[in-house]
Amino acid sequence: MNRQNNQYLGAIIGHAVGDAMGFPTEFSKREELLKNPVIEMIDSLDVGQPAGSWSDDTAMEIATIDSFIQKKCFDYKDIMDKWVKWISKSEYTPTGVAFDIGRTCLKAIKKYCNGTAPLQCGATSMNENGNGSLMRILPVALYAYSKNLDDISIRKLTNEVSSLTHAHEVSRLGCYIYVQFIINLLKGKTKEEAYKHIQDLDYRSFTIDSINQYTRILNEQIEVQILENIKSTGYIVDTLESAMWIFMNAQHYKEAIIASTNIGGDTDTIGSIVGSMAGIYYGFESIPFNWLDKLQRKDYLIDFVDRFEKSVNE
Repeated sequence: MNRQNNQYLGAIIGHAVGDAMGFPTEFSKREELLKNPVIEMIDSLDVGQPAGSWSDDTAMEIATIDSFIQKKCFDYKDIMDKWVKWISKSEYTPTGVAFDIGRTCLKAIKKYCNGTAPLQCGATSMNENGNGSLMRILPVALYAYSKNLDDISIRKLTNEVSSLTHAHEVSRLGCYIYVQFIINLLKGKTKEEAYKHIQDLDYRSFTIDSINQYTRILNEQIEVQILENIKSTGYIVDTLESAMWIFMNAQHYKEAIIASTNIGGDTDTIGSIVGSMAGIYYGFESIPFNWLDKLQRKDYLIDFVDRFEKSVNE
């Protein structure tokens, strides 16, 4: 297994495929999905989207990537401007229609439109720790890995990019754990080595209350939990636990995505996070061809990946 080739493709297209697989089953009950599991890309009937359509997870990520390609850095004002275009003009969407916009993200974008500075737009309440920053933070991990950023720089950049929509420390910490885990997968470490790395990091810049939310990941071994103890709600901690549990226990990309598609709850974001991990770890070539073939605007996404990688490495 050679993870040094096509890492950007594995990460970003792996993310998009996981998103597109999980979007039609979002909010479905786990019990129903386990009885009749979804194993192929299907239409999202509730919102009238065809099979292979990605959700806000990938749309916001691609908008962030487009901003980086143009600005050669993470320009927070420009990123917000790109998200405004996503909402108002349906850019970065699979079918020319903006849908599935998270409430906390929408609130932050509206604050920006009303004149609030980008880094002051993010939600700061404990009950606003959804998945809206975790689902789009992958470009930060790819950039930090390619530029070999030190830990302080990684933490600062992750905190700021999260805070555009989700500024509460629980969200910022969840994004930081994920970014560090992705970086270590990109370095070629085994999943067990990458997991141990995030457990050994220095988290003293975060409060004990926030750290304690992630006890089962940081102080225990999430993969040994039984399925009944794994929640798959839209809360960032639950999503990160679900994604880590699935990834650590799966043996290949297809198994990981089928598990995330059928775990119930916030399956598009869980699929996105699992897809990025598994896409890196097992390689772009591990993504089933029949899923890739159905992915909406596949060439459009691949073009963004190629241009982003070139921009980062210029």
